[in-house]
Amino acid sequence: MKIAFRADASVQIGTGHVMRCLTLAEELRRQGHQCLFVCRDHKGNLADLIGQKGFELHLLHTPDLTENLADEGSELPHADWLGVPLQLDADQTKEVLSDHNLDWLVVDHYALDARWERQFIEPVSQVMVIDDLADRDHECEVLLDQNLGRQPKDYDDRVPLGCKKLIGPQYALLRPEFSEHRSASLERRRSPELKRILISLGGIDQKNVTGQVLEALSKSILPQDTLLDVVMGRAALHLESVKKLASNIPFDTKVNVGVSDMAMRMYRADLAIGAAGGTAWERCSLGLPSILFILAENQESGAKALVDAGAAMTPEKGSALTEALSSLLDSLNKDSGLLTKMAEAGAKFTDGKGAEKVCDSFVISKECGGE
Repeated sequence: MKIAFRADASVQIGTGHVMRCLTLAEELRRQGHQCLFVCRDHKGNLADLIGQKGFELHLLHTPDLTENLADEGSELPHADWLGVPLQLDADQTKEVLSDHNLDWLVVDHYALDARWERQFIEPVSQVMVIDDLADRDHECEVLLDQNLGRQPKDYDDRVPLGCKKLIGPQYALLRPEFSEHRSASLERRRSPELKRILISLGGIDQKNVTGQVLEALSKSILPQDTLLDVVMGRAALHLESVKKLASNIPFDTKVNVGVSDMAMRMYRADLAIGAAGGTAWERCSLGLPSILFILAENQESGAKALVDAGAAMTPEKGSALTEALSSLLDSLNKDSGLLTKMAEAGAKFTDGKGAEKVCDSFVISKECGGE
C-alpha cells in the first residue's frame, strides 16, 4: 500500500504530531508499505529529520499574503496553527498528491476537520485521522485517539457511523525499541533507587521549562552523585542557555540533542521529569515513574488520569517550582516503594506495541466498522 501523512511541526505546534506519524510510517514501511509526508514550511518544521528517516517529503509553501490570515472565520480553536486558510491548504495538498495513487491518507492536525478531509474521499481510497481533542467533526474510516480517559462515545457525533475508533493508550504510537526494552525495564523497577533522572520536556520547549527545572533541581535536596540526563530537540529554542546552565549546577548533568536511543535512556533512568504528552506513554511502557509537566491544554486530562491512577506525579499548582519539585523528590527519597507503585501502575496502560495494532487497521475496508 501507499500511504501519505499530512502533519506539521513548528515553534507553535511543537514536534509531537510529526514524531508520532514518523513512528507509524516506520512501522508501515517495516511491513512493506510505502509512505510519504506532506508538511507546511513553518519555522521549526522537521523536514531534515523526515528526510534523514528516508521518507519522501513535500513541503507546502506559505504565501506571504496569507501568513497571518489563517482561517479568520473558523470556529476551530487551533485554526491559526495551519498558517493559511483551510481551503488553500487543501488545494495545495491535492496538487501534491495528484501524482500519487494512494491507498490511505493519514491526517494529524488540530486545524483540519471534516471540511478538509472530505475533499480527499475521491482522490484517496481511505482517510485515517489522529486526534486528541474530540472537538471537531471528521470524515474518516479510522480514528485514533491514544489518550487515557477518552471513550469511543466522545466521537459518536464527530465521525461517520462506520468509522473504526481506536481509543486509548494501548494504541499509543511507540517505536519498536520500547516494547523490546519493556521486560528488562520492568524487572529493573523491582529494586528502585533514585540516582539517575531523565529530563525531557518537548522538542521545542518554547517556555524553557527545561531551564526552569534545572534551576529548581540545583537548589534541591538531591544527593551530589545524582546524574541528570537532559534530552532536547534539535529545534529547541533555549538549547544554548540550557547547556550553559547545565555546566554550572552541582550535579553531573549532560545535555543530549536529537537522540535516537530514548528507550535505552528511559530504561537506565530511575525517574523522569517530562511533558504530559505522547512521551508519557513511552515512559509508561517501560514502567518509568514520572513527574509530569503540563505544557499544553490538551495534556491536562491525560496528566490527571495518570496521576489519579498512581502512575505519575505533578508539581502542585500555585507553588514555586523549587519548593514543588523538592517536595516531590523528598517524598520519593523517603519512600522508595512509591517508585515501584508508580512503575507498576504506568506499565498497565500500554505494552509498547500500539503502532503494530494501528497498522492492522490499514487493512480494514470501508465497509468495516466498530468501536
